[in-house]
Amino acid sequence: MATNIPNWQLKSKRTSWEDKLKLAHFAWISHQCILPNKEQVLLDWARQSLVSFYKKKLELKEDIVERLWVYIDNVLRSKKLQRLLKDGKTVTLQVSLVKTHVGSVLSCCQAILSTPALAVTYTARQELLPAVLGGLPAARGAAVAQLFEVIHLALGRYLSVQQQQVNPRRAFGEVTGHLLQPCLAPALGGHVGAGRPGPAAAGAEPGLRSQLEAVLRGGVFQAELLPSYKEELLDQPPEDGKMGAMKNLLAPADTVIARLADAGYCEPPLRAAVVASSVALLYKLFLDAYLKEGTQLLCFQLLPRLFGCLRVARLREGSEPALSTSDWTAELLVVEQLLTSVAGNNIYNIAADRIRHGEAQFRFYRRVAELLVSHAQASVPAWFRCLRVLLSLNHLILEPDLDDLLASAWIDADVAESRTRKAQEALVHTLFQTYAKLRQVPRLFEEVLGVICRPAADALRPPVLAAGPASALRDCLLDLPLSQILDTWALVLEKFQAAVLPCLRGDVDMALKALSLSALLHCVLVHARCPDAGTPLPVVRRTRAAMERMLRELVQPLLGLLLAPPGPGPEPWLQKVSDAALLLAHAWAQVDAALSLNCSQYRAASSSGALVGETPECSRLPPLLPGVEARCWRKIAKVAARFDSVGRYCLEQLYLQKVKRTLVQTGSSPSEEALQTLRADAAYILGSGRDSLTRGTAAPWDGQVGTVSAGTYPVAHWHLVVSNLTILVPYLGPGDVRYLAGVLLRTLPRAPDGPAEEEEEEPQVTLGKISEAVLLSPVFPELPSLHAAFLTRLAEDCAGVLRAGARGDPGPLRQQLPWLFEEDPGTFAKAGPEGTEPRGDVARNLLSLVQGGFPIRLEEEPLGRLLGLLEVVSALQLDSLAAPRHARYFLLLLSAALASPGGSCAPSLALTFLTACYRLLGCLQRAKSARSVLKVMYASDLCEIVLTSLFGACRRLRVDGDVDGDAAPVAGVPPGGRDLPGAASADAGAGEAQPGAQLREDPRLPLGVRRVHGGGQGHPAGEQPPGPAAPAGVADRLVPRPGARRPGAEAAAEAPEALPGLLRQAVLRTGAVLQPWAARGPPPAALLAAVSTLLEADLGQHPGPGGGGTEPSQAPDGTRLSHPALYRSVYSQLLAELPALARDAPAFQAAARFLTLFLLAPELHPRGSLSSPPCFTLTVLADPAVPALAIEAIEPHLGALLAHLLEAGTTEDFRTVLQCVLRGLDLRNAWSADRPAILSALTLIKLLLDCPVSEKQASLFWRASPQIITALTLQNREACQEQPVALAVVEPVLDVLAALLRRGEEAIRNPHHVSLAFSILLAVPLDRLPPPEYGRVFPRVHSVLFTILQCHPKVMLKAVPSFLNCFHRLVLSVMREGRQKDKGGVEDLSGVLACARLVERMYSHLAARAEDFAVFSPFMVAQYVTEVQKVTLYPAVKGHLQEGIYLILDLCIEPDVQFLRAALPPGVRDGFKALHNDYVKYHRAKHEGERRYAV
Repeated sequence: MATNIPNWQLKSKRTSWEDKLKLAHFAWISHQCILPNKEQVLLDWARQSLVSFYKKKLELKEDIVERLWVYIDNVLRSKKLQRLLKDGKTVTLQVSLVKTHVGSVLSCCQAILSTPALAVTYTARQELLPAVLGGLPAARGAAVAQLFEVIHLALGRYLSVQQQQVNPRRAFGEVTGHLLQPCLAPALGGHVGAGRPGPAAAGAEPGLRSQLEAVLRGGVFQAELLPSYKEELLDQPPEDGKMGAMKNLLAPADTVIARLADAGYCEPPLRAAVVASSVALLYKLFLDAYLKEGTQLLCFQLLPRLFGCLRVARLREGSEPALSTSDWTAELLVVEQLLTSVAGNNIYNIAADRIRHGEAQFRFYRRVAELLVSHAQASVPAWFRCLRVLLSLNHLILEPDLDDLLASAWIDADVAESRTRKAQEALVHTLFQTYAKLRQVPRLFEEVLGVICRPAADALRPPVLAAGPASALRDCLLDLPLSQILDTWALVLEKFQAAVLPCLRGDVDMALKALSLSALLHCVLVHARCPDAGTPLPVVRRTRAAMERMLRELVQPLLGLLLAPPGPGPEPWLQKVSDAALLLAHAWAQVDAALSLNCSQYRAASSSGALVGETPECSRLPPLLPGVEARCWRKIAKVAARFDSVGRYCLEQLYLQKVKRTLVQTGSSPSEEALQTLRADAAYILGSGRDSLTRGTAAPWDGQVGTVSAGTYPVAHWHLVVSNLTILVPYLGPGDVRYLAGVLLRTLPRAPDGPAEEEEEEPQVTLGKISEAVLLSPVFPELPSLHAAFLTRLAEDCAGVLRAGARGDPGPLRQQLPWLFEEDPGTFAKAGPEGTEPRGDVARNLLSLVQGGFPIRLEEEPLGRLLGLLEVVSALQLDSLAAPRHARYFLLLLSAALASPGGSCAPSLALTFLTACYRLLGCLQRAKSARSVLKVMYASDLCEIVLTSLFGACRRLRVDGDVDGDAAPVAGVPPGGRDLPGAASADAGAGEAQPGAQLREDPRLPLGVRRVHGGGQGHPAGEQPPGPAAPAGVADRLVPRPGARRPGAEAAAEAPEALPGLLRQAVLRTGAVLQPWAARGPPPAALLAAVSTLLEADLGQHPGPGGGGTEPSQAPDGTRLSHPALYRSVYSQLLAELPALARDAPAFQAAARFLTLFLLAPELHPRGSLSSPPCFTLTVLADPAVPALAIEAIEPHLGALLAHLLEAGTTEDFRTVLQCVLRGLDLRNAWSADRPAILSALTLIKLLLDCPVSEKQASLFWRASPQIITALTLQNREACQEQPVALAVVEPVLDVLAALLRRGEEAIRNPHHVSLAFSILLAVPLDRLPPPEYGRVFPRVHSVLFTILQCHPKVMLKAVPSFLNCFHRLVLSVMREGRQKDKGGVEDLSGVLACARLVERMYSHLAARAEDFAVFSPFMVAQYVTEVQKVTLYPAVKGHLQEGIYLILDLCIEPDVQFLRAALPPGVRDGFKALHNDYVKYHRAKHEGERRYAV
């Protein structure tokens, strides 16, 4: 029965709110409730209740308010309301967003905006949008994401209305009046404009920002507003034809700036950040809208107005308080964006600005430059970048403030942070490059010298030439002509003489200035281009005059101050003066040496007369510096030795320069005087920094001479010594060499205990890096004395760790393990009656110690130290040790391996140590001096010692294996421990055992037999049978094969003893029969099969141990086979006839079988005599007479042969294979039309990919894969450019590429190499191929794409546009080939249908990756609809394509569909509507029905 609910019951004060909500809910859902205009009444009641509550006219509980919002949300989302609206019923709604109950309110707004009939609430009234945009600060957690969705919907609705707006004045007013400030407010400025989204908003930010930009672009920067901007900014009256609706819109720029400057739309703490980010955004949008040829001045005129909104612009007026560093960073980032926009868009033209516009732009940039220079912010990277942009615009902008700029940005700037240093380096580099191009470097240096010589607190100044500025200056100096170098040199000399030298005595500040000028002059002299024999004579004379002047007027006076210091004086003054003097002396000596070597005119002038002031010495050897006596240098050295600084380092450089000059002067046979001088100088260089290196603390050094300090001097000194080891070591005494080896070992970096530290941002020189470079250098072994001293010191350290771990009395241990206590390694390499200790005694001592408990016990700390020493040992070349040293290292490592770990050692550490010991022992046993160990102990004793120790170690480590009993410890034996006994036995066997004494089983044989010694029996004579098949068949029946059942198996089981003899007789008889046939010429297929069977039987006739067979005697040539000459003869014939056999698949199969068996008999081909593996395959593949079909037929047999070749070959053979591949893929083969070479290389790659290879071979192959892929790209490009297209190359390239990508799923690590596949696919022409060729090429392209999708998904995600572009070409080609033609039938339709099915399959794979391709689904649909409109497809082809695109439509959400309907052109839009209707009617309805009945 119907129920009538009067309206007063909902508004009655007597009815409780609980009952009202229940009543309203019942009234909405019940069909029996009759209420006039029920929907509107209920919505109005709920809305009015909330309005009364928020206006304080009604008091409600929080839960009631929440439930009212939920009620409205349920009503708006109900299907009932949707049906009513669809039927045309009108429902009006007014909802304002409030800042409480955010979740419920947003849900209501989302429901309204999702319904087109209700969305007019916001789109018709733009003043409601600010309420939505302003709700972001109240949103927290999940509500942020919901609010972003609401804003997306709201802006989307507004944009659709804005695009239909024809009145630009109205659109401008709506945006500036209602939306401009909310779009720029902290709600969106903080989340979008400033680029700092919260966690929930991170995914929505890019789309929201683009919508906001679209709103501003469509309202504030419309094309129709350009005349108004011109009128306002350029004072240009609008044209008569465009007055119309724009006549009242006079100042759009002022309107926007006024709204931006309004202080009431955001909180004061955030206002500055919002204004700053808004300025950059507005200027970017203005340029995007109006920048074109002829509007550069207009685009500039807005810049000063926007710049005036920033706080930094008001600093000049004094109306703005001082800014913090964070405020400066934010403001300067915006200034950088504005200036970069000017520079990147060519807005500033120097000539046009000066001639046409009265330097309007220049004056503005000057004001910005003055502001930046007067308010220096050396701690902010953006400050340096702003100055760099201004400098790139016009160097005259900064020219008036150049001295202040140099002071604040370089000389006085104390920059510590890495990013700031890089910005400073870029500015200084641009500064030098700019003035170098202007040929005004002396002008720049004049300003630099003036800044350095200013009165200042020089002690607080950083070094003038740190790494960054020094690098910039070096790059500049290389491009300067010598004339400017000499001008700069003269400037520095004049400044030094005029401003520094007169006041230098006793003045610390002047000493610091002298050091700065010296560092600058040193950099100029050392890194400038050196004159050579082609330099004009006047330039050489000027250079020589400058050298004389520098030595006479600068270097010698400074050195004189060191010889006669003014009283005791302060230490800093003496240090800085000595640093400056010796730095200049070092620079002079280095330049003089370079000029003497490179410039013959300078050398001739030097030999004709002494330098001014030079004092002749009695010795003919070169002095440290001309004009300074040796006794003076002793005083100078005493002064320099007091400080670990630049002076001490430069004095070492002077002595090194003297050593080099002496070597050049004396040649290969120096006199005794020269030798003594060389030894004394080398000893001084090494001893100068000895104290600093023993301290053990050193700071990283940047490599600049001027930055050497007390902390970095040890690194600089060690760098100098190590860089000149080849010069110094021959003249060092034994004690110095031992010291050098000790420092080298002590300073080597140790492996970190914790996680690896991050790499330094800037390259720094450290003691560890220098020593590690020496250890890994190929020059190190070429210094025998240092190398031997290092090995000795390393062995002493290892022995010292082991001695420290000894338990009990060391006396007996000294007798049992003397190599731990003696330093002479030769004692342990002697054996026999001359030796001090017979080799049996050493083994007995070791075995007794191992069996009774080894007396050396290593705890965690010494074990870790010894493990670090073992890492150093592993870095050395152990295969080149001399015999005595080899024996000592072997015994040391064996003692370390026998030592037991202490209780504090973790099992993992003990196992790592044990593995390292045995790995190094194995390396020693593979070295050239391995026999020296056998002079100390027998191989059998060594095996017993090692195995006894390993069993005990495994029991201690409690290694669990899969075997029981005593065999269990073997499972935990380290790899080196498994190899060592075998290596020792092999060495012993090579020296002591008789040939053939040991029989080994060969696991490579496909037969279940061992290799046997060939007998020496003669072949029985007999008449030749009609053919070779009969005796070969008998031998084949008798060859034992595991698992094979033959007709006579039961009889053979009954008489096992008769089979070996019968087999031997068959082999002999068959060989005698086949011998004449093999000598007749190229072997036919039957003969190859017979010889293969004979060889197989010959290899299998030797039974295993205990088999009851007799050992066959050897052949005369020492082999164990019966007919080696026959096998070698057939092998030599096959090498020449393989290409001919390739045309007959059975014959080639027989040949491949024979070659495989031939490889399994090493006695037939001694190691090194076998041809390299590619010889067989390449002779077949590269022969142009072998047709392609024949190659395809024999590929399986060729692959099997190649697999055996690679297994029998060496790593060098595999490298040869790879070289053949790369040689075949050389682009010159394509240019010379050598197609067989290219095809053979491609086939060889396919064979290699299918071959089982070792880990090392696989590593070599995948290391070469980038070169292979690049070569494939180039070959494919050349083949596709040919006319017609060389499909004979393109098809195998695609096959090889797909196989490479498939097999290299884990091996190809660089995404760029995978991305090269896209360029290959895009180059393949699919539009002009005949149908048969199209049917072959299309699946190959699809296979490559599918391989990338399946095997390299990460690369595909990073290159989705390229992937979709390649796939779209496939879709286009199917449409082109599957269109209904005017002429012809459907003969080729089957091939097109197969391609269409592949396209549908790819669509399904893309749809399965919804999270990756959902964003691109609308564009894929748009591409499909656009192209399908152009052709009429066969129904079958169209069906496959439609089924695939339906799967992509599954990924499209409703906004995507609406976007497609709005964005597609009119004709294409109709096609999309038809496609979408069919999709909804057939595909989606079908799948929804399936899901309804799915479990």
